Amino acid sequence: MRDPFQNPFPSDSARHAIWEMLVSRDIDAFLAADWSMVEDDFVEEGFIGIDGRKEVNPDKWRLAFPTLSAYREEWLRQARDFAGQSFAEDPRTAIFTTTTLEDIEIEGDMALVRKKFDGGITRADGSRDVLQWQTLYYCRLHKGRWKISGFTGYLPNPMG
Repeated sequence: MRDPFQNPFPSDSARHAIWEMLVSRDIDAFLAADWSMVEDDFVEEGFIGIDGRKEVNPDKWRLAFPTLSAYREEWLRQARDFAGQSFAEDPRTAIFTTTTLEDIEIEGDMALVRKKFDGGITRADGSRDVLQWQTLYYCRLHKGRWKISGFTGYLPNPMG
């Protein structure tokens, strides 16, 4: 059984750095609702974010984040909303357990990263918040660091 807190790429420096950025740092920043923890993980110039709206049909996907600032505002809105909720379990453990990132394709200075969520978190009232979607991240080596240059996210998991 995999340890959800353990980076699965201990001897691959590129994949190790990408996993740390997209799993460990992203989750901790989200839980703290602190964009400053991840702001240096993005390439602002040319950033693009597509919202798949959990739809299989790409005709229903939307260019929801044409700029990094548009994505930052939505990320902060979601993080603040999450922070205002009460849970019956540790949110950090639940999110790490739900998250899988084991497939990173690297070609030169570019990477295609597949991050999947499959599970949920129990709220204090006993209801369950289902976390079941996936995101394709487009990363590139930028000024010596792997960074996110865009994504197609909120896709169904599994697709179709």
